[in-house]
Amino acid sequence: MKLPLRLFCLSFFTLAVVGSPSLAQKKVKTETIRDPKGASAEIIRDLSRLPEPVRKKREEILAAARSGDVTKVSAVIKDNGTTISFTGESDAAEFWKKTFPDSEGLEALATLIEILEMPFVQLDKGTPQEMFVWPYFHAVQLDKLTPEQRVELFRLVTAYDFREMQKFGSYNFFRAGIAPDGSWRFFVAGD
Repeated sequence: MKLPLRLFCLSFFTLAVVGSPSLAQKKVKTETIRDPKGASAEIIRDLSRLPEPVRKKREEILAAARSGDVTKVSAVIKDNGTTISFTGESDAAEFWKKTFPDSEGLEALATLIEILEMPFVQLDKGTPQEMFVWPYFHAVQLDKLTPEQRVELFRLVTAYDFREMQKFGSYNFFRAGIAPDGSWRFFVAGD
């Protein structure tokens, strides 16, 4: 299977690049897009715009995932009551080991890192459902992606996966959501 190796390599490269002090984050512009339901969703690339609890939780998740220990991420999930599947699975370590047996679940960690290092959206701002969601593709019409945005998407999925998502009608690969209070609500794929 090519995707697990590709994701691992991309995640390793991303860690090497992001960890480099010579590549400090620069100010970037944001862009406003329309989500599939027609509401505006701003693509946010500036991590300083995250509320402090969200920023801290993101860093906690990334540190656990970078450790390469699925039980560390599983512990963060248990502490937050994070949804990891639509089938009611509750033990993340066992679920990922079963889902990604060739990597003993590590592929899920690589995917989680890759996603949390991408731009995000803030959905349902000012409501009880408010959520910061990675990656922003969750709130984007796929047929409206710019070439640059498609390159970002291909960091996560293959062209075949992209075509299948277009048939499905929306992005349905992994996504993560953190509430404004810093509670990690979900890390799921599918719909």
